[in-house]
Amino acid sequence: MSVSTLTPKTTPDVFYTVCPVPSAISIALGRGTLQADFARNGVPLTNVRTHADRNVRESHYDQTQANLFREGGNIPPLWSRSVGRDVRLIGVSWVEHYAALVALPGSGIRTPADLKGKRVGLVNRPNDRIDFTRATQLRGYLVALAAGGVSRGDVTFVDLTYDKPLVALPPESQALSSSAFGLHGVRERQSVLIKALLEGTVDALYLTGPGAEVAAFAGAGIVYDVAQALDPIDRVSNLTPVTFTVKGELLDSHPEVVADYLAANLRTARWARENPQDAARYIGRDTGIPEEAVALSYSSQVAAQLETSLDPELVARLEVQKNFLLDEGFLGGDFNFSDFVAPGPLERARQIVAAEGAVPLARSA
Repeated sequence: MSVSTLTPKTTPDVFYTVCPVPSAISIALGRGTLQADFARNGVPLTNVRTHADRNVRESHYDQTQANLFREGGNIPPLWSRSVGRDVRLIGVSWVEHYAALVALPGSGIRTPADLKGKRVGLVNRPNDRIDFTRATQLRGYLVALAAGGVSRGDVTFVDLTYDKPLVALPPESQALSSSAFGLHGVRERQSVLIKALLEGTVDALYLTGPGAEVAAFAGAGIVYDVAQALDPIDRVSNLTPVTFTVKGELLDSHPEVVADYLAANLRTARWARENPQDAARYIGRDTGIPEEAVALSYSSQVAAQLETSLDPELVARLEVQKNFLLDEGFLGGDFNFSDFVAPGPLERARQIVAAEGAVPLARSA
């Protein structure tokens, strides 16, 4: 039984969104515990992804919706902050995941050094406000090229265009995930990458997370395993670290609502750690992959990596990501990173969970 800190008469409508990534909040939604806790205290929760208004749905990316929580990839909230949105960072987690440069066996690419003179694919999403996939792939390519002593000018970047907007359209009606991203969309986006490899449009691809399935479907092999890079900075991507953000007006006016939402992450992360098989089922559903592919796309220890924190090392890695995105032109402008971080809600959330007799487990690096 959670310790209630909400005040129903004064709390506003609360909006949320979660990415199709391993997330404690997604699991809490899937189990119904988050909705139950907030309903018990008279606080409405609305998923922006299922809203009738396209602009509200697109706040999954640009975070224009008031009173919005978001847990997921870090590029959209960094972009939102860079264009002046009052978005606050209230937690980060480090979810290890598949991240590799792959090529077909007959490509002649066996090591990163073989990339010289080759073509690599960059997804292009012209109808999405934030092209996080392109930024993720570019960073991955640059890490692999550096490992092989190859300059970015020695490869040809080929646009792989995916015209369908990811969040502007209503979600798939059959989607079972808490994020409301369905399997059909996952397969449709994967088909662009598979086709590019098999038809020879590109010689190599950088893939992350469920991209492990793309490599398997295409019969591609790993040329460089970025996920095994010794320097954690080389493993920074859209998913590392996962970011937990909230709109500033909700934090300023109702900090206890924010603390309670974060407490749901802490409780559920502990539950996932103690129930890894059940957690894997939720993660598979929420990321659009089979349960048995969860350990391949993410990690066999993924259920122990969901607890959000503000670990200084992880926050520093997020700032590295911000600087990369700024240097490469993916952000609208620079911003003061220390002003972005709001530690108060997490401190309060830990107090709430401790008072319930279940102190959150420490983050696993």
